[in-house]
Amino acid sequence: MRLSIYCFIGLLLMTGCARNPEPAQISDDRASQQPAGSDLLSAPVLPEPGQATEATRAANARISAALPLDSSRDIDAAQRGFLAAIEEEAIVNARGDVVWQIDAYDFLQAEAPATVNPSLWRQSRLAAHHGLFEVMDGLYQVRGYDLAVMSIIRGETGWIIIDPLLTRETAAAGLKLVNDTLGKRPVSAVIFTHSHADHFGGARGVIDPSREIPIIAPDGFSQSAVTENLLAGTHMARRSALMFGNELPRSESGHVGSGLGPGLANGTVGLVLPTEEIAAPGAIRVIDGITFEFMDAKNTEAPAEFVFYLPEFRALCTSEVATATFHNALTLRGAKARDTLRWSKVIDDMLVTYANRADVIFASHHWPVWGREEVRDYLRQQRDIYRYTHDQTLRLANRGATAHEIANMVSPPDFADQSFHVRDYYGTLNHNLKAVYQFYFGWWDGVPANFNLLSPSMRAQKLVSAMGGDAKALETGKQAFKAGDYRWAAEVFNQIVFAVPDHSTARQWLAASYEQMGFQAESGAWRSYYLSAAQELRLGQSRDATNLANADFIAAVPTLALFDALAARFTPGQIERAPYILSFSFTDTGESVTVDVGPDSVFPRSGAPYTDPAARFETQRSSFDRLILGEVSARRLVLTGQLKISGDREAVQAFFEALETPDPRFNIIEP
Repeated sequence: MRLSIYCFIGLLLMTGCARNPEPAQISDDRASQQPAGSDLLSAPVLPEPGQATEATRAANARISAALPLDSSRDIDAAQRGFLAAIEEEAIVNARGDVVWQIDAYDFLQAEAPATVNPSLWRQSRLAAHHGLFEVMDGLYQVRGYDLAVMSIIRGETGWIIIDPLLTRETAAAGLKLVNDTLGKRPVSAVIFTHSHADHFGGARGVIDPSREIPIIAPDGFSQSAVTENLLAGTHMARRSALMFGNELPRSESGHVGSGLGPGLANGTVGLVLPTEEIAAPGAIRVIDGITFEFMDAKNTEAPAEFVFYLPEFRALCTSEVATATFHNALTLRGAKARDTLRWSKVIDDMLVTYANRADVIFASHHWPVWGREEVRDYLRQQRDIYRYTHDQTLRLANRGATAHEIANMVSPPDFADQSFHVRDYYGTLNHNLKAVYQFYFGWWDGVPANFNLLSPSMRAQKLVSAMGGDAKALETGKQAFKAGDYRWAAEVFNQIVFAVPDHSTARQWLAASYEQMGFQAESGAWRSYYLSAAQELRLGQSRDATNLANADFIAAVPTLALFDALAARFTPGQIERAPYILSFSFTDTGESVTVDVGPDSVFPRSGAPYTDPAARFETQRSSFDRLILGEVSARRLVLTGQLKISGDREAVQAFFEALETPDPRFNIIEP
């Protein structure tokens, strides 16, 4: 039996399941059903894919007129200190497959087209500047070859690497650029600022396995790095692919950037566990001759995170707590809602403690901020955007407003019109207001009618019927689209698609509505999600899903956490026998796990408290990992003596057969 968990590992790697879209044949057996007496000549015209409507052109023109898009401060900062760029056409893996196309975002050097929000276009252009940059003598950054930024400090004996990107290949290419430009030195230490994979996944690309070096991370990193998204990873991977536009072309009508950085590299992701996790809130370490003053920032942007100050450089690293965008309090891929109050207070601690000592801020994304006054303003506004969002949500919620009402009531603070680093390029005020509401009050808005809603498909069928049928509903949506009211048009067309999934005309109009909202979105994540949804409606989902798991990564998953993930796949009613106990022993790690198997759920426990289990399963953890990854069968392990099963083998077989293998291509955009 193949037991593959690549889907939730895929989300853990922040890459989703990369696929190539394939055209899908969609029948249009309802397209001819028009309401009686309708005038087809005056009906709204479905725009060609990739074309901005007049309403979208006007909306984007208003953005251009309202914002100081020619402001030079961050335009200059994004290019300041440029030293060199990678000259090859692409970064490739060992097989020659492209991991990162160097010129993929060159189209951003043109003027903003009507198909892109001009503010997002500006942000994407700045993030696409790629190469090695000098922040100051001895402190450098590699930017534009992955979603994140890799920072490099010249220590006494070698390079101190901060956040070695998402993939081994991009990290190795970045280090090569550093060595080729500045002179070759060994890597003397690695620092992970937090527990998201785009900041540690490429560590194998910079670490020489023959050298023992310190690898520093924040308290709780090891557990958070492998378990934050473990249980729900299949679902998150699917949404992550939409959020980052994995299948979209890099073009004026497709993906232009994530807002947080250019995009995700498509390489090898691994995990090297730290040699030390910094627990003390004010810990000081001297690493290869450089002093680091660490400040705890856990449970802000990530469950495990720190920021640090470098007194020799008078430089403050704000990690991902403060970057050149308003971040996510609740990411579109799905996660636990983040604590915006704590987030604001951590930034305030940085402001109070370091603003008068720091001449520059550098972070895990984007470009630095130079100048004492600029540093102070930057931290104050970053602090204030999170506090503003938190406080306005609670102010209005305490007056009785619901999450969606609050999101439509609160406007951005005035300083966001001039300070681009707090705008909606990745997270959005709309989404974050709802996240704060969820953080305090949960998913329900308190209205009894919304407490036990019908399923989306059932509700859609009743709503479309109440509107007079799909033909009349379609006309309602078309008129909304013609008026440029794409939010309402999408809601109407979506009800038709969920009520009548094979309604080709509604699908095309829904795709067109999503596309226009994507063209207007200031958030790179929102744009990619809308445009990915439009592409799925037009072309269907891809048939292929890439297995992104690897033995290096799964080996870092704690054994009990791995069994908890397997338990989340257990199908009730599959086992028709009395509850029983299975005992799993791993000879290479000395660990044991017992699994209490019942008809409706299973419960793993660490240790082996039962003396008479139904069956014993004894192997090496490394062999079990290969079994889970589908690299070897249980039969093969038994025949080669790597697996011993004693007792009731049917009990073991029944347990594994009851574990559902989720399909990573499940529907989201349609029922």
